[in-house]
Parts: sequence; structure tokens; C-alpha cells
Amino acid sequence: MTTASLLTDFRRHLTLERGRSVDTVSAYMSDLRRFAAWLESERIDDPLALTREQASRYIDQLGGSASTVRRRVASLRALYKFLYLDERIDLDPTDRLRSSASPRMMPKVPSAEAIVRLLELPEGDSPLALRDRALLELIYACGLRASEATGLLLAGMDLDGRELRVIGKGDRERAVPIGRQALAALEAYMTARPALVKDSGSPHLFVNHHGVGLTRQGLYKIICGYTKRAGLPMSPHGLRHAFATHLLIGGCDLRALQEMLGHSSINTTQQYCSLSIGELLDAYREAHPRAVIGGER
Repeated sequence: MTTASLLTDFRRHLTLERGRSVDTVSAYMSDLRRFAAWLESERIDDPLALTREQASRYIDQLGGSASTVRRRVASLRALYKFLYLDERIDLDPTDRLRSSASPRMMPKVPSAEAIVRLLELPEGDSPLALRDRALLELIYACGLRASEATGLLLAGMDLDGRELRVIGKGDRERAVPIGRQALAALEAYMTARPALVKDSGSPHLFVNHHGVGLTRQGLYKIICGYTKRAGLPMSPHGLRHAFATHLLIGGCDLRALQEMLGHSSINTTQQYCSLSIGELLDAYREAHPRAVIGGER
């Protein structure tokens, strides 16, 4: 993936998920265009493969006032924190670069009730509406990455066994169970899918109105359109994070969650799902009908 496309995704994240102002987003982009130019000058073709040594070298050559340098470090850290949380990289090369201006990038997870309202937004029986409902349901119910959702194949479905075969990072394959409601949405979509596919013969489960497999950009446009309508500015990865958080709140074993998320290391799952005790207690009080902790309702 090119640096330009990564910055486009990051801009969308800042605007839709973080709710940053136009001026703030413009400042981030200005700093990161400088970083992109540096990558080109250093002949570093893949920003996802940036090393800690390279990140330090970039910081060392930054000029300007102390406040300007801190802001540029913060912009770089924000970009790579986003890439890490979006699971496009396994290690954040900027995690040792300290800056008081670094923003907190962990998104706030919506309640289960808010997610249900989101899932109910696609209305009607048109092929596209049924596709969108199945897409939302599966990403949330199965904890899929955006790339995994667009890469789903018809051959990987086992509706009788209520299971999806998912190809994750590093081409690692895993079987993911499909919940009852997600299964119903998927079955409804499958009855309408031929009207979308027509003669294309696409092997992909989710297709666009031309009958070919959804791209990552197409998926982002669909999901972000619905999350904006729901007042839950979040990307497809926000649904995956909600899936993990809601399972943890419900008492899911961390090892089982690791398998469902497709993490190669339990440490990744622990870091990815890091939430403060206060956030978990708040979610518990909100979600559980008999939540009484320390005498409080």
C-alpha cells in the first residue's frame, strides 16, 4: 500500500472516528506529507515496514522550534498508533518516541445497544440493503478485519456448520463461528446476491453494484456511511474492536478471543484489548440489568 493511500485512510480516521477539526486534520496532514517526502528521499518504499531506527533517524533530522518538533513527532506517533490499532503493523516503530503532545488514540467503544441500532440501519429488501446488513452483521459478529471481510470467498462459507473460513494476516487461515442473527442476515443476502453478481461469476462473498468483489475503499465507504448516520463515527475496525470488547465484558476467555481475532500472540490480544477497569465497570453498569457494585446501581 502506498504512503498516499495510508494517509488518506488516516485522514478519514481523524475526521470520522476522532472528530478532529478541519484545522487539526490539516496540521496532521502537513506534518505527514513532510514525512512522506522523507520516506521518498530515503528510498523507503513501504511505510508499513518502517523500523525504530528509521523512525529515530527521521526525528533526528527534524528542524524548527521545540514545539514544532513535538507536533511533528505527535503526528508521526498518531499515524503509527492508528496503523497498529488497525492491525496493519505488528509493532509500532514509534513506541519509544515520547512526546507530551501525543494524542490518546484508543477509540471509545459504543455500547452493545448502540451497535444493535447501527446494525438495523440497512432497511428494505433490495440486494444492496441486504448486502449491507450482512456486511455489518458479519464484521461485528465475527470480529473481522476490513481486509478479511473483502477477502471472504463463497468457498469459505459453511452455513450448515455456521462457520466462516477467514484468511488473516500472513495468510493464516482460521475458522470463525457465525452467530444466529448474522447467519440470518447472510442467508437473506445470499438469496439476493445473484441479482448483483449477474454474469461476473465473482468468487467473492461481498460484491459491489458492478458484481465484482468489494475493495477496501468501497467497504470503508459503506460502513462509514452507516456509522455516521448512527452517530457512531467509526471505521470497520471500530466494529472489530467493539466485538472484542463486548466479548471481554461478557466474560470471554482471552485465549478464545485470541483465536477469534486471529492474533498470533496472546500479547497482541492483551494490548489490543487494553481497557481501564473504570471503562469496563462503566460498560458493565450500563449493560447489565442487575449491576450493583459497591452498593451503587
